[in-house]
Amino acid sequence: MNPLMAIDFYKADHRRQYPEGTEYVYANFTPRSSRLANLLEGFDERVVLIGVQAYIKRILIDQWNQEFFAKPKALVIERYKRRMDTSLGEGAISVEHIEALYDLGYLPLKVKSLPEGSRVNIKVPMFTVVNTKPEFFWLSNYIETSISAEIWKPCTTATIAYEYKRLLTNYAEKTGGPLDFVPLQAHDFSARGMSGMADSAASGIGHLASFIGTDSVAAIDYAEDYYGVDGVVGVSVPATEHSVMCMGTKESEIDTFKRLINELYPSGIVSIVSDTWDFWKVITEYASELKEDILNRQPNALGLAKTVFRPDSGDPVKVICGDADAKPGSPEFKGAVECLWDIFGGTTTDKGYKILNERVGLIYGDSITLQRAQAILEGLQAKGFASTNIVFGVGSYTYQHITRDTFGFAIKATWGQVNGEGRDIFKDPITDKGEKRSAAGLLRIEATENGFELFDRQTKEQENQGALNIVFEDGKLVNETSFADIKARLA
Repeated sequence: MNPLMAIDFYKADHRRQYPEGTEYVYANFTPRSSRLANLLEGFDERVVLIGVQAYIKRILIDQWNQEFFAKPKALVIERYKRRMDTSLGEGAISVEHIEALYDLGYLPLKVKSLPEGSRVNIKVPMFTVVNTKPEFFWLSNYIETSISAEIWKPCTTATIAYEYKRLLTNYAEKTGGPLDFVPLQAHDFSARGMSGMADSAASGIGHLASFIGTDSVAAIDYAEDYYGVDGVVGVSVPATEHSVMCMGTKESEIDTFKRLINELYPSGIVSIVSDTWDFWKVITEYASELKEDILNRQPNALGLAKTVFRPDSGDPVKVICGDADAKPGSPEFKGAVECLWDIFGGTTTDKGYKILNERVGLIYGDSITLQRAQAILEGLQAKGFASTNIVFGVGSYTYQHITRDTFGFAIKATWGQVNGEGRDIFKDPITDKGEKRSAAGLLRIEATENGFELFDRQTKEQENQGALNIVFEDGKLVNETSFADIKARLA
């Protein structure tokens, strides 16, 4: 994509709409509200910052260089002019400012950001953007659409993933489950529901900031490509899908289980979808018949030899924890965890809660939300089971049920300079309840005991202080961070 086209049309002529003599436009990216965020009680009004460096490398550097500066000037100018002429009217948008940018050879912008992996208080700017040459004042807000579209989702996903980790850690501590299992307890199933693979990859690093379990291969590549990875950033396991089970036929379903457990994966972890036909038959009759095969599997180099049963339909709380309205003593009444306990047994934590034999496990990845996950953990605790008996596949009901408004992300200009004179600017709609009120002037962010705090209407000297650091300037990345740095800050 030609990055000139990564705009809303109204951006194209703002250059002429600013006052004559405008020299600088200074904008910021801020989460303004959690009013629409579907989170659990205890959320502390802080949003995770992630995705800035990836945006800088992928868009501000790679895309602008490859699709604009490196292309023949006549080609990019003609294409831009044609698009403006055919959609806004011939000659509606001039091109001399685009030609001047091409001739400059780089993006004259400066981006200052809080450290990625930081948890930033609502209403506190995460990063700022300003032009570095007066003649390109129009560029700061020209790229607003692109910045917003690329960065709101990783931040939103990372914030929700953090809340999953907070929930899972809380119940592991309550029930004595191993805390080192928590990073594997939420597994990213979201890729197929995203708006393309670039969206999946960018969103997926938000999950990987708190967990290492993922089925999104592209997200791991994204982390490596744009942040650098020292060690393991994401892991998964061999797993079946319904087509595999169906192809083995209903009559031979148990033979498919045996082949998977004994021949294809005699060691390590294997996850088998188990509700293609009768989940309760699988979790009772088949599990009993397969018991010796499962227990005799040999640990791999990591000491793992687990068969994971995966229900994929029904009410997740009832399937895992049991249905009080079902026939007493039936598998449906007991729920999947208790059924496996009856067959395989297990151990008891120091808090007195049961953990299944290490050779078996459960993963549920259909319709999981924070609320359903909490209900399942509460149900397990009520039945005397540790929270770590279940892994959650987190997908469409979590990472696709979000929008830019989940945390009210917006980019707003707060300062400009016209004919050498600085102007503090802001918006404060009388028809709004305060959520859309912007800061004013140059901004300084300080790290305090209560999180990051905003100070607006600052002098240029004050704006140079605080927690915002330059990460991009005049076409070049500055102060590179690693994915390990991000995870460490978030942890």
